Parts: sequence; C-alpha cells; structure tokens
Amino acid sequence: MQAKLAEVGPVWGTNILANVKKMEEAFTPLLAKAPRDGVTILRDQSYGPDPKQTLDVFKLAKAERAPVVVFVHGGAYVRGDKRVNDEIYGNVTLWFARQGALGINMTYRLAPAAAYPSGAEDVGAVVQWLKKNAAAQGGDPDRIFLIGHSAGATHVATYAFNKKVHPAEGPGVAGIVLMSGRYRLEIDTKDPNSRNMQAYFGSDPAQYADRSALSHIGGAKVPTFVVVAQYDNPGLDVSGGELFAALCKRDNACPRFTRMVMHNHLSMVHHFNTADESIGREILDFVAKRR
Repeated sequence: MQAKLAEVGPVWGTNILANVKKMEEAFTPLLAKAPRDGVTILRDQSYGPDPKQTLDVFKLAKAERAPVVVFVHGGAYVRGDKRVNDEIYGNVTLWFARQGALGINMTYRLAPAAAYPSGAEDVGAVVQWLKKNAAAQGGDPDRIFLIGHSAGATHVATYAFNKKVHPAEGPGVAGIVLMSGRYRLEIDTKDPNSRNMQAYFGSDPAQYADRSALSHIGGAKVPTFVVVAQYDNPGLDVSGGELFAALCKRDNACPRFTRMVMHNHLSMVHHFNTADESIGREILDFVAKRR
C-alpha cells in the first residue's frame, strides 16, 4: 500500500475522480480482510424523515457508557454515502468500535435538493438522536465526538461553531475532529469542486463570509483536532491551516493539529482498520484528553 500511496499522492490533483477510484480499488480488498473482533452492526437507523437521514451503529456486545464516535463522510456536498461499498466508510466506525467506542456512521441530505445549512442541521439531528438513544446502545451521551471528512468536516465545523445552527445550549458534543474540510468559502476556478460548493452554499459570494465556519469560531469553544493530508484537494490544506491559526489566536493556545504524511484526500480515511493506526490512536488520545 505504501507504494500505491507514493504513486498516487504526487499526482492526486491532476485527476481527482480517477485517483478516488484507484484508492477505492486498492483499499476495498484490504479492508475486506481486516479484523471485526466481535463488532455488531445495526444498519439504517432513521434519525429524520428523509431517506438520506439514516445511520449505522457499530458496537461491541460489552459496550457500556462508551465514548461515541460519529463519522460524517465527504462527497463535495452533492454526492457520498455512509456505505460507498461493504467496506468504505464503515471501516472508520468499525475500527473505533473495535477499540471500545460506540461507532456511528451517518449519511445526510445532499445538494442541490438540500442546500446550506442542511448538512450541518443533519449533524445536529444525529447528536439529538444520540442524546436519546446512545445509552441504550452502550454509549455515553455526554461523550459524543464528531469526525468529519471533506464536506463532512465542513458540516461538522458549521454545526459546532455557528450559533445559528446548533441549539441555544450549545452543540452538545465533547469534541470534533476536522479532516480536510472547507472552512472559508470562495470561488476558485482551479478547484474542480467549485460548482458543487456553489450547489450547496449558493452562487452569491456576498453570502460566503457568513456561511463560512471560520467566521463563527467565537460561537462555541469546542475541543477541536484539525487534520490535513500531504496530498490534498486544492485549497483544503490551506483552509485547515487557516482554521488552526484562527483557533490559536482565539485561545492564545493552539489546538491539536496533524499533517498526515504520504496520505492523500481519500487514503486519510480509507486506511482506518488497516495496520496503519497512527491517526486513529491520536484521535483516541484526543477523545481521552479532550485536547
């Protein structure tokens, strides 16, 4: 796998969709052989009336008051699902369940049918579902951690920081992990996902400042872990760096930050439940310490 990452990484941005397919083809058979360790899966639980508002629960039979780890997939705001196939993205929550957490793999509504802030609202709806149901599944509703990747990271950041989106009492989560998301909106003609961004956030740049998660970091001080990949989609590494710097300035202390060496935009999540556990272990440390 290291050879494949070394091959794809330096040319990731030249043909993102083709390289996405290469990553899925490389990781799927590897993940199919990965351990399950007694994890049971409860599929397609509804957290809202829309067909896309479903989640899968991953847990060990002995789970009791376990931390809850929610994974929010990407897909450029217009595509994506919690189950790309039988392995991806369930591999993320499967790995966390194997470590003793209650893993929640969610899907949300997509643009253009569902525009801003529907993705963030769906994250909030899952949090409320967990407040009511986590204990019955062996989880601790007071220890909910959100992991967002790509568009999912944007939705998590929007929900966590923006007072217009989360409840008046606050987002109700113990921490967030933001992996290669877009936190400041701008139209970039070199970004292949620019049209998709506009499908979700709208085409009026005058709205972008208020709809950028970066504009709302004063709204709630949630423990945050920012992650970028060495080979990322255009601008997302810069966006992660901007958020990190803004949080450092806000708090006079910097949050946890990791740059995943050799990883690209997809491998950074596809690799969960393989022999490479480095970022997973760091997230577990963040969960334990909340910093």
